[in-house]
Amino acid sequence: MRPEASMVHGPTAGSPAAASDPSTPGTTAATAAAAATATSGANGANGPATGTTGAAPKDLPSVDRLLRDEAVTHLMARHGHAFVAGEARRLLEAWRRRAVEGTLAAHELRHLPAELERRCEQRLAPRMRRVINLTGTVLHTNLGRALLADEALQQVLACMGSPNNLEFDLARGERGDRDSLVESLLCEITGAEAATVVNNNAAAVLLGIAALAGGKEAIVSRGELVEIGGAFRMPDVMAAAGAKLVEVGTTNRTHARDYQAAIGPHTALLLKVHTSNYAIQGFTASVSEAALAPIARAAGVPLMTDLGSGSLVDLAQWGLPAEPLPQQMLADGCDVVTFSGDKLLGGPQAGLIVGRQDLIQQIRKFPMKRALRLSKLPLAALEATLRLYLRPDRLTQDLPTLRLLTRPVDQIEAQADRLLARVQAAVAPRFAVRVSTMRGQIGSGSLPVETLPSAGLVLTPQLPGKRGVGRALDELQTALRALPLPVIARVQSDELWLDLRCLDEAREEAAFIEQLAQLKESLA
Repeated sequence: MRPEASMVHGPTAGSPAAASDPSTPGTTAATAAAAATATSGANGANGPATGTTGAAPKDLPSVDRLLRDEAVTHLMARHGHAFVAGEARRLLEAWRRRAVEGTLAAHELRHLPAELERRCEQRLAPRMRRVINLTGTVLHTNLGRALLADEALQQVLACMGSPNNLEFDLARGERGDRDSLVESLLCEITGAEAATVVNNNAAAVLLGIAALAGGKEAIVSRGELVEIGGAFRMPDVMAAAGAKLVEVGTTNRTHARDYQAAIGPHTALLLKVHTSNYAIQGFTASVSEAALAPIARAAGVPLMTDLGSGSLVDLAQWGLPAEPLPQQMLADGCDVVTFSGDKLLGGPQAGLIVGRQDLIQQIRKFPMKRALRLSKLPLAALEATLRLYLRPDRLTQDLPTLRLLTRPVDQIEAQADRLLARVQAAVAPRFAVRVSTMRGQIGSGSLPVETLPSAGLVLTPQLPGKRGVGRALDELQTALRALPLPVIARVQSDELWLDLRCLDEAREEAAFIEQLAQLKESLA
């Protein structure tokens, strides 16, 4: 007897199930177990008080018998014996507990192979899945931020499935530096003398401060001591980097004289932080990088600025709000500039550091750099993304982030008109649907007070009053998230809003429509 069979209670010799052993042609473990249950149920020995519907523990097949079922053998060919046997054991143990509790019906036994297959597929299903983003936020932090361009995806596939020259200089035939794969591109695009990359912008800021001001003082305006999502607080980052924070100015107003007065013998860095995830309005004052650079040079200390989102092109040319550019910061006299790769730049998660040759070399040689370095997968994607910037006239076609941000509103409205009747048919009569103009966001801390004109569909619960509206909207959101390609929307003013700015007409619209029949069934 195999070890699996010894762990479960199979039918005893002489029982109807034993007489219908799956080794007999045309008989399966499931049908044998069902036959045994039907007999025992008819005798009233193993079922509930009614004696007709219950399955007893002994009616379940052993693991070994289940695996020999003709409806199960294909699973082992696909997934291997060890995996399927493990899932079969867990399934039988769960069903045996139900049988003991009297909650396992006899008719369920015939579905045992199908349930095993379902469990195997569910166990192997990916946790990270594609979704349709109808929230109205283009760079949604919770939904993966920037979409990679086709060129970046192709580069990743080409380099990840085979050996590559991650740290090998093909020209010299010797060990190379992984930063060299993107450094020349970053320098060409930004005008920097040198560049290095790490795994995200928080790491870039941490590394830059640690390498340039560890054990010394770094001066920052109080109005720029930001907290970014995930409790990333600038004072905490500076403490972790080993730098002593010196605050200057006030929350709403900081002047050049505040920096000058704070500079002392232990000052190692002047730090500017772009307040990308909030805005202070009203009676405010701040010192620009162009005004702060001469102060830093006179004191003989570097000026570092963190741009956060870090666009590489002027968004104003497409009617979008302007965002500070690394190129401009370097031209204004900044010595080191840090920014993200997966926000407005439109690439993978990465932290980019550009600036003066000597300072970048100091950062690159700092021991912490190895712990924060970028791996081969995002490096391949980043290189391919940066190459797109060499063809600026094609960016709105080739770069998904810019393509979505610059999508014409009339095109979105036309899409909403096309989808109106289909969506209404799927959610009626529980919800009414109408086309509406909307305001979306760039997202990921980029230009927080600015909104994007958009359009979409508004779904309103059809209820006699306000009572039950919240529950109806929760059920609708749950049904949308449960679709094969989950749909993520937003609730606003007691309605569900489907902002269509990010629904790609060529790649996603057909899949969205195809799922509406399933949505209708789940809401019935």
